[in-house]
Amino acid sequence: MTCAELDFIAAGAASGGVPDYQLAAWLMAAFFNPLDDNETAAFTKAMAFSGARMDFGGLRGLKVDKHSTGGVGDGVSLALAPLVASVGVAVPMMSGRGLGHTGGTLDKLEAAEGFRVRLSPTHIKRQMKAIGVCMFGQTQELAPADKKLYSLRDATGTVESRPLIVASILSKKYAEGINALVMDVKFGSGAFMREYGDAKKLAQSLVKTARLLGINCAALLTDMNQPLGRACGNANELEQAVRVLRGENVAPDYAELMYELGSWMVYMGKRAKSPGAARKMLEQSVKSGAALEKLRHMLRWQGANPDVADTPDYLLPKAKLVLEVKSEKVGFISGMDARKTGQACVMLGAGRSRMEDSVDFGAGIVLEKKVGDAVAKGDVIARLYASDPKRLMAGRAEFSSALSFSRSRVLPGPLIREIIR
Repeated sequence: MTCAELDFIAAGAASGGVPDYQLAAWLMAAFFNPLDDNETAAFTKAMAFSGARMDFGGLRGLKVDKHSTGGVGDGVSLALAPLVASVGVAVPMMSGRGLGHTGGTLDKLEAAEGFRVRLSPTHIKRQMKAIGVCMFGQTQELAPADKKLYSLRDATGTVESRPLIVASILSKKYAEGINALVMDVKFGSGAFMREYGDAKKLAQSLVKTARLLGINCAALLTDMNQPLGRACGNANELEQAVRVLRGENVAPDYAELMYELGSWMVYMGKRAKSPGAARKMLEQSVKSGAALEKLRHMLRWQGANPDVADTPDYLLPKAKLVLEVKSEKVGFISGMDARKTGQACVMLGAGRSRMEDSVDFGAGIVLEKKVGDAVAKGDVIARLYASDPKRLMAGRAEFSSALSFSRSRVLPGPLIREIIR
């Protein structure tokens, strides 16, 4: 297709000038006859230009964002954005809400009472100039064609089209006006792309298309066969992020992914000569307290109490009920299915099955054991939090079905399988 034809589709989707039935027909045609690399880049650009683009004129330095394809316990952005900004990289991070078994960064941020994620472009620009970091939701003006086409992709069964996935993700990033992007592409039971090969193809397409658009990009392929970190649920994950920025060794896998993603962001933001040198900068920022201080600034600028960065256990919401899931076996945990764990969180009230559902910020799961850990009979594997007894029981049943055990130790695979450049 020509650029003019792709522009027509995107503009018509945004304005309503092209009827839904014609857009649906085009999506199905694009599903069976996929866009090539150049067409994907052109369509991404067309969707970005279907609305307004963010203007960070006058902002010094390169602007770098991070995007995850979604998982369970994947609250890395909560710590990552202020951490990377604390060493001088500009981080405008546009995020979304959770749906189904995957959590959403915006919901996790709103666990801090008063935190505002719906911000005007003027406020975002002011905040970026003042503190170098802002975490916000997509505005109505950014890539409106994507919103229309995304809903139609679900209705037409074309969600799994790789070029359309790439265009959907990158159109919003291109409209955001960033210079570089680090992608966290998940694979495994809790990921959108369960098979490693499919996830790698998506990562390669994202990197190639981003570069065709002039965005420097790297993609990390990361394991999502079990939840990341020890916390699942909105307030739980925000508290974990605070503790990691304090330097507490509460979730080694979470911290490792945070540092690796952050190292690439700092490197591509040209604040370090290599990812290795960038990692040392980030580790020092945590040690000095600069990263936690940046989080305080962000909380204050976006309407929340900055003391959340000091006493999250006191200020963040808690569900009314707690239940301990204890081991009935002796041996080792050999599996903790991420998708079922995420579904258990939804049942507890931490997530939503439909976009209009509300969430219980205090609901969720805190893991005491993970894959490879030894268990004796009666050991606590996890603590489940909910505000409704029926939800608590439903969540317990689902989480219990996610667990498997073995007599010998089974270690998880590497967290970061590959880096695509």
